[in-house]
Amino acid sequence: MLKLRGHHLICLYFFSGEGYDSVFTENLTDVLRRTVGEDIKVCGDVDDVCVRCPYCNGSRCEYAEDADEGIKMMDDMALSLLGMEKGSIIRWERIKERLPEIFHEWHKHQCRGCEWHKVCEKSEEWMIKSEALK
Repeated sequence: MLKLRGHHLICLYFFSGEGYDSVFTENLTDVLRRTVGEDIKVCGDVDDVCVRCPYCNGSRCEYAEDADEGIKMMDDMALSLLGMEKGSIIRWERIKERLPEIFHEWHKHQCRGCEWHKVCEKSEEWMIKSEALK
């Protein structure tokens, strides 16, 4: 069973093959492949994406001084928008169904200041979802 935190439930949808390094990117590719046939357990800390991140130090993100706190707030917002709780079990298809309903709010609060924004915009899914913002 996959283990994913809140913001990865949304952001993974827009993955387009880029990441911090090849180990991280290969892991993202594998996680996304696994979403097709596995249940996902929603968590509130280090997940199957984080474990291969070069900034993950055990149970904390050390990308920047306050990164871990910011990520947890992002996770909480994602779960609130998706109507999910930590510990829930869900299928990827259900998450994808919810994205059009919540994308505008997510984009307004999370995407604009994100360093990955330009990368996400390259994905076909981003273009489809962003049409609803116009």
